[in-house]
Amino acid sequence: MELQSENIIKDLVSVPIGPLGVIAMAGMEEIGKEVNEWLNIWRDSQHIDFFEEEYYTVPGADRDTFLVKADCPRFGTGEAKGMLRESVRGLDLYILIDVTAYNVRYKMYGLEVPMSPDDHFSDLKRIIAAVGGKAKRVNVIMPFLYESRQHRRTSRESLDCALALQELKSMDITNLITFDAHDPRVQNAIPVSGFENVMPTYQMIKALLREVHDLNINRDNMVVVSPDEGAVERNIYYSSVLALDMGMFYKRRDYTRVVNGRNPIIAHEYLGPDVAGKDVIVADDILSSGESILDLARELKNRGAKRIFPIVSFAFFTNGLDAYQEAYEQGLITKVFASNMNYLNPKLKEMPWFAEANMAKYIAYFIATLNHDRSLEPLLNPHDRIKKRLAEYHQKQKEMGIRFA
Repeated sequence: MELQSENIIKDLVSVPIGPLGVIAMAGMEEIGKEVNEWLNIWRDSQHIDFFEEEYYTVPGADRDTFLVKADCPRFGTGEAKGMLRESVRGLDLYILIDVTAYNVRYKMYGLEVPMSPDDHFSDLKRIIAAVGGKAKRVNVIMPFLYESRQHRRTSRESLDCALALQELKSMDITNLITFDAHDPRVQNAIPVSGFENVMPTYQMIKALLREVHDLNINRDNMVVVSPDEGAVERNIYYSSVLALDMGMFYKRRDYTRVVNGRNPIIAHEYLGPDVAGKDVIVADDILSSGESILDLARELKNRGAKRIFPIVSFAFFTNGLDAYQEAYEQGLITKVFASNMNYLNPKLKEMPWFAEANMAKYIAYFIATLNHDRSLEPLLNPHDRIKKRLAEYHQKQKEMGIRFA
């Protein structure tokens, strides 16, 4: 692992809030282990950007690991309780949670039950309750924001995400860090609380450049397409930093019917530049069943698009992988890029059409930066790092002998 911080943090010397503690909830053990490794590397090498002399004077800073043991054992009825296996008194505590980790199971009345997002969120509250105000701060890192797709009310509906945020605020958490929230305006439910919505754009572009070596990144050969009006802002950012034109689809829905909890899409209408003969980047926050992205890929192929690269922050594949394997074999999609911030089916990682963007180091940066009470601005705006990565990519293409007419 490299020890450089990529010049991300250049700030005034600051005193840490307290010794670090990290709790990786069930389903986040793997990424929690990687975050802990990065923090240990920086601490042991006395990394000047994160662990200055002041940190080593803080009581408890010499712990062998930043990970704190905690779990939520369950009774036979499915009821649970949160338990800390060691003291957290005085720690600046960070709780990592993946509310979509359906691979975690428990026994209820003798049956093995997969944990739902509701179960994970309840366990988070149990652990915060077990802390009991003894930690110096409690911060929650929840990559996929719980109930973020139920962020607004239409007709007689619940406002689940807003209520969840207010519950966490009532439990005195200091900061909530989430990634690519479906609609970040939901933070209006807790307007005076720490809420950061982080876009993983740099890590996604980094993964794209790592996996595909023959991209001709210019307006004549590549285009960014937003899958719908809700994803326009993130696609504008991709098109801006890559200096590409952008188009968009908008969905015509049948509002007289509801199928699987939503109004079915009648047609995808396209607005924007010609995609014929061009590689296409399609960026979105969530790939749930993935049907809409496949429909969009067919529309783009019908318009003569060359290669299609869906880029999503969270890939769930709720209907399985077969449809995407078939689409890959038919040439509809070339490669899907997604982060590792939610549980990924091991079979998915083996697919030739899938690539993973590892977010562990980035999360470790956030923890170390917040622990020193520094500005997150250099982390939230990766423009300069993307430009640097693109320059390195073009240089590597020259070294590999890749030339474009």
